[in-house]
Amino acid sequence: MQTHNIKRKNPNYKSDRVGRGGKRGKTSGRGTKGQNARSGRKKRPEMRDLIKKIPKLRGLGKNTNKTVKQYSVLPINLEIIEKVFSKGDKITPSSLVKAGVINLQKGKNPKVKILGKGDLTKNFNVSGCAVSAEAKVKIEKAGGTVN
Repeated sequence: MQTHNIKRKNPNYKSDRVGRGGKRGKTSGRGTKGQNARSGRKKRPEMRDLIKKIPKLRGLGKNTNKTVKQYSVLPINLEIIEKVFSKGDKITPSSLVKAGVINLQKGKNPKVKILGKGDLTKNFNVSGCAVSAEAKVKIEKAGGTVN
């Protein structure tokens, strides 16, 4: 095969030019006389007038999400855990909810990340939570474990 032998798979289709002689006489497919038959007609759509009369919801942009955004992961610092829990406690999202540190989200335990702000003197067993690198070092230094 050479470049001068190449043909298109699908040929170009030309749309019918209406109202310029040849096919379709009289109203040329427009159906009526007057404003509807003229070229470049600018007739207001009926739906636009109905839509304009409906009151708008103010206060939010058209591209914003209407629902209230919730954090996908709740951050909790070590200083809060130090105050609330006693030595040797197991820290999970459900134990944090029971202690009143965090609230349920949509009736479920939220995802939690433990951050390294504050110092630890007690040892804790952390499981089911994401832990920052700094917090992991502090927990293990105090004699706790991270799973």
